[in-house]
Amino acid sequence: MVFSSLSFIFLFLPVVVIIYFLTPRRRVKNVVLLLASLLFYAWGEPIYIILILISILCCFILARRIEAEKHNDDQAGAKACLVLAVVIALGILGFFKYYGFLVENINQLLAANLAVRELPLPIGISFYTFQMLSYVIDVYREDVKAQKNILNLALYVAMFPQLIAGPIVRYNTIENQLENRQESLPDFVAGLRRFVIGLGKKVIIANQMGIIADAVFTAPSGDMGTQLVWLAAIAYTFQIYFDFSGYSDMAIGIGRMFGFRYLENFNYPYVSQSITEFWRRWHISLGTWFRDYLYIPLGGNRRWPLRNIFIVWFLTGLWHGASWNFILWGLYYGVLLALEKYTIRAYEIRIPRAIRHIYTLFFVVVGWVLFRVENLSDLLFYLQRMFSYHPTTLDTVLYGYQDLLHALPFLAVALIASLPFFTDAARRVERGSGHAVLKSAHSSYIIAVFIIALIFLLGETFNPFIYFRF
Repeated sequence: MVFSSLSFIFLFLPVVVIIYFLTPRRRVKNVVLLLASLLFYAWGEPIYIILILISILCCFILARRIEAEKHNDDQAGAKACLVLAVVIALGILGFFKYYGFLVENINQLLAANLAVRELPLPIGISFYTFQMLSYVIDVYREDVKAQKNILNLALYVAMFPQLIAGPIVRYNTIENQLENRQESLPDFVAGLRRFVIGLGKKVIIANQMGIIADAVFTAPSGDMGTQLVWLAAIAYTFQIYFDFSGYSDMAIGIGRMFGFRYLENFNYPYVSQSITEFWRRWHISLGTWFRDYLYIPLGGNRRWPLRNIFIVWFLTGLWHGASWNFILWGLYYGVLLALEKYTIRAYEIRIPRAIRHIYTLFFVVVGWVLFRVENLSDLLFYLQRMFSYHPTTLDTVLYGYQDLLHALPFLAVALIASLPFFTDAARRVERGSGHAVLKSAHSSYIIAVFIIALIFLLGETFNPFIYFRF
């Protein structure tokens, strides 16, 4: 089940909302949300519900043990429990996500013939693994207290809005909210509006951009011209942003409907004027996770910063998928960030704003091609076409890419929606600082987005989010 489906919008979510708000006590409300979350997860992968429950149980027991060892001033025992928790969490993630990739590369490198079993990837495993790791590490650091109620911990890990594709929620963000949150009608309405905006991003913009990108990246390569490849790269740049930020908006919105306040995961990354700024605005929860739990412990900017940058970005690429293109994508950003750190920022080179913006978007678009095309020979072909001119004939476009032509007008919509102007105005209206006419217009806009999104949904069968793969 996905958020952008009629069954979720008109069946699952309304039923959960009704039962939740008819339930009188906080602890029972939490049980309702937990059961709904497990049902939501089991809807697509019932067998893997056992895996997530085992992971939660191990996390619960070991965090309690870490706290007990700390209380007894047994640092060695606490560290041993932490290491065991990390090994279990990363071991499960590694087995399901990287086993096949590892065996295939061993076979190629050593000319071996090891059997490769196709293991379906448990949905959301990368996200909930990182949430559990942040929890046990924070308990070890004594930044939070170990949760004594396993149902609350299970709700933190498996809460259905953010379970599948984030944002990666830190335990300290919602620790108090698990027991003491307050629901209200204004929050519910604000959450519902945020959900609709996310739905519109996904269904109206991202899916249309996906039509353009897929038309090129999945087509025979013989007639592929430079203009078409750049068009597909730009379309994918918009697709992945509106797909993932749309999911994050829906997750944040649903959480707020139930009284949870999740932190923002995107902040208009395409207005950035450097690669460093881009990564402060893109997938914020993942970037801060790697910063706080890997980059800083490795030494951060104090000790071997260049080494730390490349370790973090190698692992960031690997986190996204078991494929060499993701590793290349991570190292690509490692190089760009290192160059910025040791050239532009180190020497305070003054570059005009427009040039900084163009330079950033250029490298981001090229980076998304690395991310999108998993086959390395195909990736090399597309990069060659991008940087060595091959003309695209009009007949090729008219007769070979008709679906692409129908989606082209949405490029303008994507461009406008990627800028913060309208959202800033909407936030001012929501905070009550807008005129009554503006508030009415904002409500009409939300209703229009919802209706248009439903019209698009009626014509589609299945539209999974890109980050479900990770």
